Amino acid sequence: MASLFDRLKAGLAKTAQQIRDRLSEATGTTPAPAATRTSVDIDRIEAMEDALIAADVGLPATEKILQLVRAETNGSMRDRVGRVIKRLLTDVPVTPMAPTSPHVVLVVGVNGTGKTTTVGKLAHYYRTSGRSVMVCAADTFRAAAVEQLAVWTQRAGVDLIRAQSGADPAAVTFDAVTAAKARGREIVIVDTAGRLHTRANLMAELDKIRRVVSRAAEGAPHETLLVLDATVGQNGLVQAREFLSASGVTGIVLTKLDGTAKGGIAIAIAFELRLPIRYVGVGEGIEDLLPFDAEAYVDALFTDKW
Repeated sequence: MASLFDRLKAGLAKTAQQIRDRLSEATGTTPAPAATRTSVDIDRIEAMEDALIAADVGLPATEKILQLVRAETNGSMRDRVGRVIKRLLTDVPVTPMAPTSPHVVLVVGVNGTGKTTTVGKLAHYYRTSGRSVMVCAADTFRAAAVEQLAVWTQRAGVDLIRAQSGADPAAVTFDAVTAAKARGREIVIVDTAGRLHTRANLMAELDKIRRVVSRAAEGAPHETLLVLDATVGQNGLVQAREFLSASGVTGIVLTKLDGTAKGGIAIAIAFELRLPIRYVGVGEGIEDLLPFDAEAYVDALFTDKW
């Protein structure tokens, strides 16, 4: 099997190619060797600005990156850009594991982002990392979603707590965390119903789940992961802002990274929302959810010469 870096690089191939193409279009020539360049090459800075915006890094993050790059004097522009982006991606807080079991992870997002499959892949990732896992099917109004989750949890080899159709999602979540405590499970992953961030009643349901689950385990939910589809680019920021205010999102899972040239959205999220990218989806297989690593991400974007 390919290394994690190789899989991430393959997932980011379209974004990396877009950056290289934009730089080539803007300069019109092959870049000169680093030794012959000045410390700040104005043409290359402008070309990089175009490339980052095209990759959906967004204007605020792009302006900040280039401001910091101009202030750097050490190394080639590629090296300086890489260092700056790594700092932006790592300068955000990451939620630690709960001090006592179970660690409760609430997974939220709009329909169509790959939320339920992400829950299955995340369960597999935790289990193969040596953790005991239980999954809660809190989307009680779509039987198809529960059946889909049942298939994924069976493949992942983890327990699934489900309820009758139409049951109260908050009550199901409470029961799942209580069961996890009784069975000694270390992690509970809660698959919530997909919802539009503009639907106040559905967002209120998330708030209820959070309140109720806090009675089942101290500090729960310990993480709230928002699943975003990387192919929507900057529109994902709008979703993230709404979920951040309504459901206390602590981290992002960026799916379908392999299907887009907009992989720069990870940088925009970290910079504008101060949210860490926790995992990225780079394929349809159960092992195609990777823990996010800022250094590997930047290396995957800029490992090829330009």
